[in-house]
Amino acid sequence: MNFEKIEIGQNFESDMIITDEMVKEFARITGDNNPLHLDEEFAKKTQFGRRIAHGMLIASLISKVLGRDFPGPGTVYVSQFIQFRKPVYIGETVKIKIEVKDKKIEKKRLILNTTVMVKDRIVITGEAEVYLPDQ
Repeated sequence: MNFEKIEIGQNFESDMIITDEMVKEFARITGDNNPLHLDEEFAKKTQFGRRIAHGMLIASLISKVLGRDFPGPGTVYVSQFIQFRKPVYIGETVKIKIEVKDKKIEKKRLILNTTVMVKDRIVITGEAEVYLPDQ
């Protein structure tokens, strides 16, 4: 996407279902084998009552949106502030919302509000900075 065409207030949304396979593959890749994510019997005894997805798995979907969808290919992730607010359960659909908060014209950087929702429940809030090189 062309940096000059992006406007403050512009937004983008993308949905994704969090599957058991995604959670298991994330655990395999990262080595995060916390039974809260992988063992239903263990998870039943926790405050969540069942297995939850890794918070960083859900947060990584923000990266997928930034690099593929909005702003899109070539986007360089500079920073991300994240607050985990609620759990995401296996089988739930997350909505990743990106909104342009500010532009740093001289550096070709965008400041983005990043929010992840499940239905009307906010599960992650944050702010990202990305760089859009000339393409």
